[in-house]
Amino acid sequence: MATHHTPAQWNNFVAALRQSVKPATGCTEPISLALAAAKAAACLSAAPTQIRCYVSPNLMKNGLGVTVPGTGMTGLPVAAALGAIGGQPDAGLNVLCGVTADDIAAGKAFLASGAVSVEIKEPCSHVLYSEATVYSGDDQATVTICGDHTHVTEISHNGTIIYQDDAITHQGGSDNPFADACARDIYDFATQAPVSMINFMRQAADLNDALAREGMSNPYGLQIGRSLEKQRERGLLSKDLLSDIMIRTSSASDARMGGAQLPAMSNSGSGNQGIAATQPVVVVAEYLQADEEQLIRALTLSHLMAIYIHSQFPPLSALCAATTASMGAAAGIAWLFEGKYEPVAMAISSMIGDITGIICDGASNSCAMKVSSGVSAAYKAVLMAMNQQCVSGNDGIVCTDVDKSIANLCALASLSMQHTDVQIIEIMANKAKSA
Repeated sequence: MATHHTPAQWNNFVAALRQSVKPATGCTEPISLALAAAKAAACLSAAPTQIRCYVSPNLMKNGLGVTVPGTGMTGLPVAAALGAIGGQPDAGLNVLCGVTADDIAAGKAFLASGAVSVEIKEPCSHVLYSEATVYSGDDQATVTICGDHTHVTEISHNGTIIYQDDAITHQGGSDNPFADACARDIYDFATQAPVSMINFMRQAADLNDALAREGMSNPYGLQIGRSLEKQRERGLLSKDLLSDIMIRTSSASDARMGGAQLPAMSNSGSGNQGIAATQPVVVVAEYLQADEEQLIRALTLSHLMAIYIHSQFPPLSALCAATTASMGAAAGIAWLFEGKYEPVAMAISSMIGDITGIICDGASNSCAMKVSSGVSAAYKAVLMAMNQQCVSGNDGIVCTDVDKSIANLCALASLSMQHTDVQIIEIMANKAKSA
């Protein structure tokens, strides 16, 4: 493993952050389909009359139960309709950020007419796949997104391909910025790089903390943040740093999954992962009265560590990636408290020994529960590391080398949990049929 940075490596890390840490309005799987529909509709000269969509099983799983921003409605057909009618085709993950009340009303009417269909594409070799065909009378356009939430691989208009790009975008490919990197390299970059290279990470705190305030002010989703705050006021939960982390993180996820029309700063294509990697760091930085540079470096360490881990397993899988994003948060928090690498590695190792195996059963309001569990485990792991304790290389899948522990975790997500994923999707499909 590399232990000394090169300018090229640091530039790769900056590129990875800019590629994977982006604002996103709404859960990113429905948003991916909305983007495909918006781009297809943009090819037509008149208003849509019909939309037909095909998605991968994993994208269907993550689109069944999540609220589309501003609509109060759940599901992929809602996202497709809203994308085609009011989406901004060049806005990426913010495709729905400019929809109006009139757009939403028109989208609901379009859905009620039965003009939108979304089905699983069979067979489908891609984990992340969205295909939207939008019709306007005899005029039609099809857009395919594959491999990444915003990676358009093909656009066709009336049967003629007008754009094609088959490049692999998942970071496990040949352009993987982490191919020769290790956790220590990420730590060194985050703590030593000129702050001018990474000061853009400050926006993660601004966006996700605004989302947390929205979640505390209004009854979104499961209202976990509001519920915990209410029980604090009753004296049933201590007012301390741990409860602050739980409340300010879960309230952001509540708002995110409950359909708030504010963007989250995402990580690895997920708003919840971005929230999990951001909010605990923000709360601890405030508690320690950290300066601006310390906050930016801690956010960089958290987000880049989360990206590094997630680059080693598929973008969508049976493993809840909010847990791996929380490992990034543990890294950022450990550095804020201790200012050295060893507690960072220890905290990540303890988390791998603690919460590995939490499943992803689709995007829904309950994601905020898993986000809360992940960040709670992160804080616990950091406290242990501060006492020179961690899950050791003698225990389970954890190794003495933190990078080997990460590789073992990601092997589970990439290989054995594929069978789990099939079972989860089957259970959810059967639920939908019997509803």
